[in-house]
Amino acid sequence: MERQDDGLQFELSVSKGWIARRLDFAFDREYYFNPARRDAVDRACQTRIDAELGDLDACFTESNLGRRQFIDENQVLVGGIQPNMILGTLLGAAFIPADTMDADIENNVLAEAPLESLPEPRTLLDHPIVRQFDDQIAAVRDEGRLRPIPPFFWDTSGRAAIHGTMTTALKFFGERLFLDMAMNPEEAGAALDWVAECFLVLVRHYAETADFDFTEIHVGECSGCMIGEEQFARFVVPGLNRLAGELGPLRLHSCGKSDHLLGAFKQVSRLSSLDLGGETSIAGVRRTFGDDFPVSVAPPVEILAQPNPAPLLDWAKAAADASAGGPLTIVCHLEAEYNVDAIRAMARFLTK
Repeated sequence: MERQDDGLQFELSVSKGWIARRLDFAFDREYYFNPARRDAVDRACQTRIDAELGDLDACFTESNLGRRQFIDENQVLVGGIQPNMILGTLLGAAFIPADTMDADIENNVLAEAPLESLPEPRTLLDHPIVRQFDDQIAAVRDEGRLRPIPPFFWDTSGRAAIHGTMTTALKFFGERLFLDMAMNPEEAGAALDWVAECFLVLVRHYAETADFDFTEIHVGECSGCMIGEEQFARFVVPGLNRLAGELGPLRLHSCGKSDHLLGAFKQVSRLSSLDLGGETSIAGVRRTFGDDFPVSVAPPVEILAQPNPAPLLDWAKAAADASAGGPLTIVCHLEAEYNVDAIRAMARFLTK
């Protein structure tokens, strides 16, 4: 939903938690690993969303990943699992589905693993789960009824999505990563390089398997705001530059307040857009990146659940004013507890 006069857009996606209160089925393991089941469930979810939220042009997808204008009605997700959960499962972490919310994996699967014991990234392609997804993509193509969207992609746009190297390493190695960043930076850097190489191997494999051309790479560095600008520049930016250099223009996501990282973000080559938490200063982004740089931002969670729509509207108006006509997309991932009436009021303001 777009208001052409000043570059404002609004995008709404819908969570499994919102759906689970309305439809009687479980997001179990079969949902993630059986494309036929995935197709049936996703279609039922989108039908319900269209019935209740059609005026908001909402779509059923992972937060900030799939985009309504690129979701083909005949597509089916094969291996549509959050990026670091795919990699973690290949490394031995238990996959943990949840009937009424997003899945997860076992944390700290590599907490005790010496760096030299980590598998060579290309050997991951021999894992049974990788082969299972390969076979499923081939089966969907042979049937000819649906278009398979491979792991690490969420729609037909060609935009791949991965978690950032630090966010992923923190999930796998735990607090050991932060200790190594302070006390053993060479080993920390090597671990982050290894994560980047694993994602490069897997994303390229699935782009080739499903005949996808890269248009962009979305990197969710969700934990980025937990470190300072100097650490981000030293440990995270090199991996981002490698990913952008080898895969394409880079959309960078950082949760939470990221004002202190804007200078480090500026060092990312081929940076095409930023996707930020609602506490981040849009005026600061404009000062750093200019008036024409594309930015998306999510409203703070604490105001989305308030019964009074005024705080959300005030936030949206302040964000629009700070953007000063530059390209700004307000993104919202609807959870069961959020105030839909307030979101509708915000959408009307942003799009009229």
